[in-house]
Order: sequence, then structure tokens, then C-alpha cells
Amino acid sequence: MGLQIEQLVFSRGAQPIVSIDAFAMARGTHALVTGPSGCGKTTLLGLIAGLLPIQQGRIKLAGDDLATVAARGPQAMDRFRARMIGLVSQQPMLFGMLGALDNLLIARQLAGFEPDRAACLNLLSQLGLDGLAARRPRELSRGQQQRVALARALVNRPALILADEPTANLDDEHATQVVRLLQERALALDATLLIATHDARVRDHFDRVLALPAQPRP
Repeated sequence: MGLQIEQLVFSRGAQPIVSIDAFAMARGTHALVTGPSGCGKTTLLGLIAGLLPIQQGRIKLAGDDLATVAARGPQAMDRFRARMIGLVSQQPMLFGMLGALDNLLIARQLAGFEPDRAACLNLLSQLGLDGLAARRPRELSRGQQQRVALARALVNRPALILADEPTANLDDEHATQVVRLLQERALALDATLLIATHDARVRDHFDRVLALPAQPRP
């Protein structure tokens, strides 16, 4: 099973930020969430990732109800997220004092998995980061930082990959590379891939789109 959303509503005060009657993705499928800035794309990803509370409706991932997981406490949700979801943000958000390899190893630790140094090094190699395992983020180019962040999101072989505006501020060539890399790695893992973007360049790479409407101004 993949991702299922039913009767989802998230509001701030009296203003609905996200409202989705039904949306489902089978495991291994890919889709976009599109819409203008402020329409709730990032909020939706936060709800799916368990970073925001579900106020109304239901989200299920691989058969698990996120509200049920959250009811077990913050640690249970953190562990579920670390094991099941790979998050790719617009900013790399790496641990600045750790090298590339250690950024992956700590992700394994947080999920309760064995370190598996060899697997982490292999993943870095697959993403074109050979020889950079010991380098800290400030010693890497922006593109290399993005790849380390992607490797960290993938290191626990998640069932779901969520990417929030991954092509923002990238030129056409690098934007295409990032999208293809996300698709390739999702295919390799048989993971569901959901990308939130308002970047029209990404649209041609996907057949499935969830378009969120602009939110009225209060």
C-alpha cells in the first residue's frame, strides 16, 4: 500500500489552509503537488510527514494511520518518520559539524537501524560523491550538499519520498538533474514519490498532478 488521504482539512484559526476530499497513490508511483505560493503545498507535506497534527480527516501510509502513530507519542512518530519517510527540503538542512558519511549514519541511528557504514558509502558513491565522505557541508558545493541531503533522505530505504520545492533557485540544467535523480532513486527503492512545486519546468516530468487552489486572503 502507498499513500491515502481522506477528508483532510487543516486550518489556522477560521481559515482553511489545506482541504482535500480524497487522494491516493499506490506504492512506487510518482506525483506532483502544484499551486501558487501560499496554497498549502508545504503544509500538506508537513501533514503527510507527521510534522503537523491532523485536525480533521485521515492520512495512511503503507497501511498505518498517522493519527494512530502520533497518539503513541512524539518518539513513536519520530521513529516512524525516520523509518518510512525520506524528506528532501529546498535547503539541504545537513548537520554542519558532521561529514557527509556521518550525516547518513546519524539518520540510520535515529531510525533505530544498524550503522551499515558500507551501505552508506555505497549510496554516496551512487550519487556521485566518491571521496567526499569526510567533508563537512561548508566544504561542499551547493549541488554536492543537495546530493548528500538526498542520500540522507534515502539511506533508510523509505516507502515514501517527500520533496518540497527541490528545484527552487536552480537553473534549467540542474533542475532537470534533481528531478531525474529523485525519480531514479524512487524507482530503485520502489518508493512513492511526491514533490511539491510551483516550478512549471517540473510539470513535464510527471503524469499525475494534485493541483491545490490559491487560498483566499483573510
